[in-house]
Amino acid sequence: GAPRTELDVYSYLVPAELTAANPSLATLGVDLQIAQDVEGADLVHSHTWYANAAGHLASLLHDIPHVVTAHSLEPLRPWKAEQLGGGYRISSWIESTAFSSAAAIIAVSDGMRRDILRCYPWLDEQRVSVVHNGIDLERWQPVQDAQLIASLGIDADRPSVVFVGRITRQKGLPYLLRAAAQLPEDVQLVLCAGAPDTPEILAEVQAGVEALQAERSGVVWLDRLLSQRELSAVLTQATTFVCPSVYEPLGIVNLEAMACFAPVVGTATGGIPEVVDDGVTGRLVPIEQVDDGTGTPIDPDRFVADLAATLIEVVSDPAAAERMGAAGRVRVEREFSWTSIAERTKEIYASLTP
Repeated sequence: GAPRTELDVYSYLVPAELTAANPSLATLGVDLQIAQDVEGADLVHSHTWYANAAGHLASLLHDIPHVVTAHSLEPLRPWKAEQLGGGYRISSWIESTAFSSAAAIIAVSDGMRRDILRCYPWLDEQRVSVVHNGIDLERWQPVQDAQLIASLGIDADRPSVVFVGRITRQKGLPYLLRAAAQLPEDVQLVLCAGAPDTPEILAEVQAGVEALQAERSGVVWLDRLLSQRELSAVLTQATTFVCPSVYEPLGIVNLEAMACFAPVVGTATGGIPEVVDDGVTGRLVPIEQVDDGTGTPIDPDRFVADLAATLIEVVSDPAAAERMGAAGRVRVEREFSWTSIAERTKEIYASLTP
């Protein structure tokens, strides 16, 4: 519902009657408006379950192909039931219905494609293609601004480990807080973390941060939405970026960090290994996970220890970290630009329209 200034971009408000409803029903209210307004289009393309009902209904209503891009899968996010309650069953139904009837499905990584075919084995695998996510490289550039960094409470003279993400089970923040307790005393932990899924996960993270702050200095928690310039500056000054996710189909935030010359320490799960070239643009942290859809480490203590050891390795060798950061920028420019992604998406569109 926020104002949009881009040409031919439209936004929708939740219908007034649904503002207090379960988020899944509020989403459906928006989707009904979108489906009506799609009239006249040659094709409809939806991203995530939030828009999949709009795409599916528009396809039926206007007899046009529906393309779905999967950024996550509801069967692999059971913790969303904490946030949505019974609405999680609705979001799961929407996703399954949209996938089953879509003319084409785009997975944001090879790992995501495998997950789609595993979770929905009845799908024709020929309908599922891979188009990696990308970023705007003109927008994501390094920003050197010592005054801005200081205003955020970050000491530019100390090494730093930076996390950026929502406070949700999949992002693995509680594991990072445990691992951070093992970092050298001079290393800062900068958490750009907000938008908690539930009060419970927020309370868990707050307790972890407070415990860490009681033990060491340099624990900075920025819980508001940072501006583009602020976030770029934080990523640019990072000794390393960390992505401790237990579920991550690709991880656009890793691309954003790499674009700002930050090496990435990421969990070897989902699509992260397709982004982070281990030993070249960052390091991958091994993980064995419970096969129940939660992504929970089989041995949480081992995962925390491996995460801590990998972070210590990277921050202890600034020259190597700088080399990996530079290689990350090159990799993003070569493989994850919007230009190449748009061309591949257009090819899929062309295969579905006259």
